[in-house]
Amino acid sequence: MSEGPPTTRIPLLDRDQVTPEVANVYDALQKTRGVVPNMFKTLAHTPALALATAGYLKALLGDGALPGFYKELVAMRLSVLLASDYATKAHALSARQKGATEAQIAAGRLDYESGPFTEGEKLGFRAAELVHRSAAEITDELFATLKRHFTDPQIVELVATAAAFELFPRFVDALRIPITPAPPGV
Repeated sequence: MSEGPPTTRIPLLDRDQVTPEVANVYDALQKTRGVVPNMFKTLAHTPALALATAGYLKALLGDGALPGFYKELVAMRLSVLLASDYATKAHALSARQKGATEAQIAAGRLDYESGPFTEGEKLGFRAAELVHRSAAEITDELFATLKRHFTDPQIVELVATAAAFELFPRFVDALRIPITPAPPGV
């Protein structure tokens, strides 16, 4: 007898089960993404963590020194390296919603080096992969090359994105959070 897919280890909380502050996060996510990600339905068990994570991810993955779609692609790439189906699909969807093309999404999953990216964007992906392997691999020589393509705020956002997406894919996979269904019409 074969087992079905693993079930979530922590129940997902619906909007009527959460604090008013977390309900506001659900509403904002529903408005911007068309869906409340299951990760937030799990984080809602600890309201302070759900609120802090929502604020952090909004600041991290929104348009800033780097465009939000590019940071979503970096997050997706790290999720691929961590073999997190949940996070890969979530960030592909978010990248698409923020303006990434299907060609960029496909290349970010498989082979960004031959994808439709600038040399600077490819360098950013390489740096993110190095952070994944070991932060010590960001050598002084590589950092000098990053400085030729990116401003200091851009480097901060790039490295923060790479580091953050060592955490979130592991979180969702350790708790066996099911993949969030795509919003209607996507």
